[in-house]
Amino acid sequence: MILSPQVIEKEEKKEFVVIPYQEFTLIKQSLEDYEDLCFFRKEKLSAIGEATRSLDDILEDGE
Repeated sequence: MILSPQVIEKEEKKEFVVIPYQEFTLIKQSLEDYEDLCFFRKEKLSAIGEATRSLDDILEDGE
């Protein structure tokens, strides 16, 4: 991902960064994907040793 930020300074200190909206949405989506990945990894680790069921078994129970 290539970013094209514009840095705005105030009293010679970097104060704000402005990026195009499309870049913002890409960053936002990437962060949401990362949060989802972390959540699923945590849940997977917490489920170690628990009983599991195959998808076929679950689908059979629903019929």
